[in-house]
Amino acid sequence: MEQISKKQFKITDDMLAKIEKRAANFIIDVLALSFLLFIGLVIFIANTTPEEGKVFVNRFLTNNLLQFSISAGFTLLYYNFFEIFTSRTIGKFCTNTIVVDENGEKANYEAIMIRSLIRVIPLYWISFILFPTRGLHDVVSKTYVVDKNLLAEKKRLFDALENK
Repeated sequence: MEQISKKQFKITDDMLAKIEKRAANFIIDVLALSFLLFIGLVIFIANTTPEEGKVFVNRFLTNNLLQFSISAGFTLLYYNFFEIFTSRTIGKFCTNTIVVDENGEKANYEAIMIRSLIRVIPLYWISFILFPTRGLHDVVSKTYVVDKNLLAEKKRLFDALENK
């Protein structure tokens, strides 16, 4: 007997977070990330001798590669931690958006890591000019940022129709 395959839910353009929410996510996350980076640097410096702290601060202020490396590390930690475990960052919690795969399910950790790696590319955010509702990190990782409530409603309706 032939098995009938169940139709799978797919993300549609109307579920994608609007550019205003994406911009708010970006601004809130940059502020949160900057705050965490500042706290991390203060804790690090507080745990060094005054001389070591002074040397580090001087190097940090004059070395672009050191600044980029530390910022990139914090960026990777921030986005990977939040999006792997909750599918949302602080910005996405504030705007009620969520990162999902094409089927509206939690994105796997490889996709989240790809998203995070692309974020450390300088000026990656310019990709929103080409893809207004999906940045380069979304396109390459095959993920979608959607309105959480709308996703839940669409999935509920989809399941109701499929189970008739």
